Amino acid sequence: MRVNTTDLQNAFGKYLSLVEKEDIIVTKNGKIVAKLIRYNEPDYFLVHEESGGYKTTQKVSYDEYTALVESSDQRYELIDGEIYLLALPSFKHQVVVNEIAWHFYNHFKGKPCISLTAPFDIRLCGFATKFEEYPNVVQPDVLVICDKDKINEFSKYEGIPTLLVEVLSPTTKGKDMVTKLNLYMKSGIREYWVVNIENRSIIQYSFSSARDMDNQKSFGEEETIKSSFFAGLEISVKDVFAEI
Repeated sequence: MRVNTTDLQNAFGKYLSLVEKEDIIVTKNGKIVAKLIRYNEPDYFLVHEESGGYKTTQKVSYDEYTALVESSDQRYELIDGEIYLLALPSFKHQVVVNEIAWHFYNHFKGKPCISLTAPFDIRLCGFATKFEEYPNVVQPDVLVICDKDKINEFSKYEGIPTLLVEVLSPTTKGKDMVTKLNLYMKSGIREYWVVNIENRSIIQYSFSSARDMDNQKSFGEEETIKSSFFAGLEISVKDVFAEI
């Protein structure tokens, strides 16, 4: 389509809509002066959580991921060569995270292990022997680390957490229950809790030292979830959802 500069100035919004279908040639005094084309954000660089589906994309390097993180105020995760934008958590999500974090804090206070909450980068590499071979960076909602010696001089953690907790949201179900489950199991995590606000339940995954699925249990509101790795760590599921 050809338009002159006056029409473009007077109806820019209209032509922005039309450019979704075809390129716009801009003319002035009968001569072509510009071309308006549709911009497609490259799939290999960013996958939005809000898209609702996951598709095969070109793998992203750790350097590309780092460049994006350093140039943005948003939070991202890098999993299996794909970048995921972390949406702002909902009120219910934060209430549940705070409840679990409070229980964890009280249990581990004064003990060798420590519990933390997001945002806090965890670097995982699956079955690979080095992070550089298979770089993944995640920010679980709640985590427990027992290897505090793995925090380097820059206050960056380079170890393997023992227990991770993810609170589901409508846009993260697939990632948390499939993609992250597999990554956590392969990376040496020993226990993983998936908290479902919609049906007020918690799924507990336990992994063996050989990095295989050891056990899976589901807990409802009338039950108490007990850690499979940490003796004495238990929470009433009803308490987790009591304030929402």
